[in-house]
Amino acid sequence: MRADLLDGIVVFTRVAERRSFTAAALELGVTPAAISWTVKQLEARVGAPLFTRTTRSVGLTQAGQLFLEQATAGIAYVEAAYEAAQRLSDNPRGLLRLSVPYVAQTLIEPMLKGFTDAYPDIELELVFEDRFVDVAGEGYDAGIRVGEMIAQDMVAVRLTQASPRVVVGSPAYFADRGKPLRPEELEHHACINIRLAGGAVYRWDFVEPSEESDTRAFSMDVKGPLTVNGPGTSLAAAQAGTGLAYNIGVVVEPLIRQELLETCLETFMPTSPGFFIFFPSRKQMLPKLRAFVDYWQQSTSLMQNHLTQKSESRLHDR
Repeated sequence: MRADLLDGIVVFTRVAERRSFTAAALELGVTPAAISWTVKQLEARVGAPLFTRTTRSVGLTQAGQLFLEQATAGIAYVEAAYEAAQRLSDNPRGLLRLSVPYVAQTLIEPMLKGFTDAYPDIELELVFEDRFVDVAGEGYDAGIRVGEMIAQDMVAVRLTQASPRVVVGSPAYFADRGKPLRPEELEHHACINIRLAGGAVYRWDFVEPSEESDTRAFSMDVKGPLTVNGPGTSLAAAQAGTGLAYNIGVVVEPLIRQELLETCLETFMPTSPGFFIFFPSRKQMLPKLRAFVDYWQQSTSLMQNHLTQKSESRLHDR
């Protein structure tokens, strides 16, 4: 085996994934010239060009595409070997890169300082996005999503228990407009819409007891003065008294406990399955990922218990 057989393969895969020598250089912390030189050396050893280059784009040749497919699997095994060795360490360390949905932003932000203080050797990178991601192919250690949005071939670990969805508004809003008693009454309220990444506007889901079945599930288009592209912005607008927002109870609970928001329509709210962290089975549960999961669960368990008790108390009062 040639001693330089593996030289440049990581650089090649980064350029192929980013379709950019400059982006790969920024990620790896080297100059574009160094990236270009490394790729040329690799192409010389392979004996075929791997990229097609123009002033505006970088593409893969047929040889490059074949090389990428084979090399990606090999790198995955090498990474697994490193990570397996790191498991022997009692001190979690390294870059932990996570894909996080916007709806979890207000839930995860309060725990960031505590986590980074507790694990100074972990470099945490959070990418907030709502699209479906290929965690392995896009360089993530794991992703966080609501339960029903996780692919079947992923290992999923629960982060929060199931939680009711909620409609919330500020105390000032309810003092001025009153609380709706049924979902149909939202027609007379200002509702804050969320536009999804694909362009559609999110519909609000509700449930109601029905004679024909245990419950009747239905969705509603709501109207109001504001449409945003993220749940965090909708909650901020709701706190300001702009209107009513729709979210997940465990996310909103800190704002409810601070009396910045109040709920309504509690008996009509469906249950969200909760948040899960997911990752390919080949990665298993690395120490750095285990540390994050443990810290998250410890931070949110008290909050979740409080929310459940409060919801049960409201149902009992009714």
